[in-house]
Amino acid sequence: MKTAMILAAGRGSRLKPITDAIPKSLCEVHGKTLIEHHVIRLAKAGFTRLIVNHAYLGGHIRRHLGKGHQWGVQISYSPEPTGGLETGGGIVNALPLIGSEAFVCVNADIYTDYDFSQLQLPTESLAHLVLVKNNAALNHFGDFALSRKGILSNDHAEYTYSGIAVYRPEIFKNQPLGRYSVIPLLRKLTQQQRLTGEVYTGLWFDVGSHERLKTVNKLVL
Repeated sequence: MKTAMILAAGRGSRLKPITDAIPKSLCEVHGKTLIEHHVIRLAKAGFTRLIVNHAYLGGHIRRHLGKGHQWGVQISYSPEPTGGLETGGGIVNALPLIGSEAFVCVNADIYTDYDFSQLQLPTESLAHLVLVKNNAALNHFGDFALSRKGILSNDHAEYTYSGIAVYRPEIFKNQPLGRYSVIPLLRKLTQQQRLTGEVYTGLWFDVGSHERLKTVNKLVL
């Protein structure tokens, strides 16, 4: 895989007043913006084509990242209307840029040391998700359960979707343009038992509030 999409259309209302001036993905962690951390890690893992969606203050993201040459990648942009299209709608809107090959998808508002070079899509799988253990402060009920064979289900969901996944583009081709989350579509795929996953226990933060932004900036790396 050489293509990855970074979902960066979120405004970050819980991070006001910082996000009155910049989109959430441009909040800084250890001297670099959240989205820049992802670009660097994806480039290091061998990805050469990056697609970045944007809505709120999208021009700030374009000016910050440019065409990606300084990291040895090619960045294309998928603009969205005011308010954004959420995760599902954002991917569908970007399909013409993504192409026909499997691609990695990363939420811009997480901070992690996950090694993207190890991310694989099993032959029988339509999508492969990286999961983390449930954290009641983020997701009390969880998103998915995981069998010993690595198959995801909706039963007794003890894991939360981390915002990192590999997708086959065909699962989105019959989806409408619009504003919606990707999670309901993924739940439907579990019924076919063609959704796989892995649990990541390393460094991972959802940087969606002032408290969590302060916490991750205090980490000794």
